[in-house]
Amino acid sequence: MRRRVPCALAIALISGLSACRAPAPWSVAKPDPATRRRLLVGEVVGGEGRYGSHAWLGIPFAAPPVGALRWRAPQSVSPWSGVRETLVSAPGCAQLGAELGGIDGSIPGEPAGDEDCLYLNVFSPRFLPDSVPTGPARLPVMVWIHGGGNSIGTASFYEGGHLATTGPVVLVAIQYRLGPFGWLRLGALRDGSTDEDERSGNFGTLDQLRALEWVRDNIAAFGGDPGNVTVFGESAGGVDMFALLLSPRAKGLFHRAIVQSGGLPRADAVESERFFDDSQPGHRNSGSEIAARLVQGAGLAKDRAEARSRMASLPAAELAALLRSRSPSEVLSACGRPRGLGMLDIPMVLRDGRVIPAHEPLALLARGDWNRVPVMDGTNRDEMKLFLFIDPAHVNRRLGILPRFVDEPRYLATADALSRTWKVSAVDEPLEAMRRSGTEALYAYRFDWDEEPRRMGADLRAMIGAAHAIEIPFVFGHFDVGHIGRLLYEESTAASRTMLSDTVMSYWTAFARDGRPGRGLRGDLPEWPAWGGVPSPRMMVFATGAGGGVRVTSKPESRETVDAAVAADARLPSAVEKCRVYRQIADWAHGPGRETYEKAGRGLCASLPFDGYPWETR
Repeated sequence: MRRRVPCALAIALISGLSACRAPAPWSVAKPDPATRRRLLVGEVVGGEGRYGSHAWLGIPFAAPPVGALRWRAPQSVSPWSGVRETLVSAPGCAQLGAELGGIDGSIPGEPAGDEDCLYLNVFSPRFLPDSVPTGPARLPVMVWIHGGGNSIGTASFYEGGHLATTGPVVLVAIQYRLGPFGWLRLGALRDGSTDEDERSGNFGTLDQLRALEWVRDNIAAFGGDPGNVTVFGESAGGVDMFALLLSPRAKGLFHRAIVQSGGLPRADAVESERFFDDSQPGHRNSGSEIAARLVQGAGLAKDRAEARSRMASLPAAELAALLRSRSPSEVLSACGRPRGLGMLDIPMVLRDGRVIPAHEPLALLARGDWNRVPVMDGTNRDEMKLFLFIDPAHVNRRLGILPRFVDEPRYLATADALSRTWKVSAVDEPLEAMRRSGTEALYAYRFDWDEEPRRMGADLRAMIGAAHAIEIPFVFGHFDVGHIGRLLYEESTAASRTMLSDTVMSYWTAFARDGRPGRGLRGDLPEWPAWGGVPSPRMMVFATGAGGGVRVTSKPESRETVDAAVAADARLPSAVEKCRVYRQIADWAHGPGRETYEKAGRGLCASLPFDGYPWETR
């Protein structure tokens, strides 16, 4: 597995966020005749992967979405003759280079990747052509959706050979259009289209659906069972997982779901299209705002006001053609300044009313209006430490290199509150809603591994701990992440890390096989019980023996318990400190908003205006 999140930690620790290059996309050395497989549109040959697997890299699952196909639903792949070599991962989708990006050699803030990116990678145990499993012997399938705020990342980071051979399973890692190429809603782009899915603006979600259709139609050629497909994703991939659970279009395309550090889709489709200063305001980087910047950039208007006027007067077909004529660099530049970790701040995963329902997600889950498959859902204990670690308000860099706490108690208190809020919105609330719909096959976890060492005076265990994405190497059983491995992992923890990773992989693949994690693949692990509901929901905690071991606990979270914990936290000695944390909770994508902020701490923050944060003069 090649993953950029750990790379960010190395950047901050070693080079002050100045430069980090991900490894080049992994490739297999040469074609292996034993990997020749026939798909619906032609034959492919892959090669020898790691961990005793076979690997097929860069298989197209849709036509290149370029030119006239930009902002269109994914189209079918044209058949090919002969045998196609699939030995190298495809370029990542068009995005801005970032410390967490994943495009080899990319420069932060500069365009990277390619619009021609709708490809996937397949990993399976080694089978000779005449021994590929068939019928009841076919293997469970696991389809991975990468994270990155839906605006950065690639499938090439994830080496799936170990998980594939451990299961055994057939593992598929997919790519999908990112940022403005994946999600853009505008009337001019809908004009003339009779495809209701396409009119949604959810092009990235449609790519994921198309990849699942490819799996349904082709995975048997690799020994996978199209009737037993588990989709799993992390971070933005976890948000995409909830979107697929809610989407009527996804019905029947998968049969289990694993959500790692995800969240519910929140973007309103109408708000995603309006101008920022409309009577009912839209997003500051809505489809209309992006289009106006592109019109202005094309030299058709001198300012935003004139661009709005020009957009109103242009025939829809002409405006759409103009937008499709702009370069990927121009489109990315029109999206406004990237937010944290280089990800774009634009509406994505849009609740359009067709591909993704427009109604409140929790209400839909509670009344059973979702694809009711077994679900495994969890977060990491210290999710938000990754984001605080790269924030100069919380960590400074001595000599531009050495990270040091600005205020350690405030850092730890803020990380606790925000990470617990993440768990509330991503695990406790959704699982409880799904349970109320009558679904019992629901399983929760929390990942607690935090055994990073002290480096150059920096206590990485306190600064990073069980941060966002730290579980991914354990899920894939792949700790070969280059220099960062020498920073985060000490030899003294190798044995315990490997044991914990084996446990995680055993539960993940048992869930893919059976629809329940149970006692793992071999029946030798603690029984993982179902969620169970209020007042005593149960979850599995993942840690080595030094962290209390793998165990079941009942520790429900709610917005009320987080509120009370902040109010009582001695690490936040003043009302200003406590309300700064309440405000950050409200700022966060799944936070409670202004009204709840003003009631936080039993009205503690009523005298500290919501819009006055951070009240630096008080």
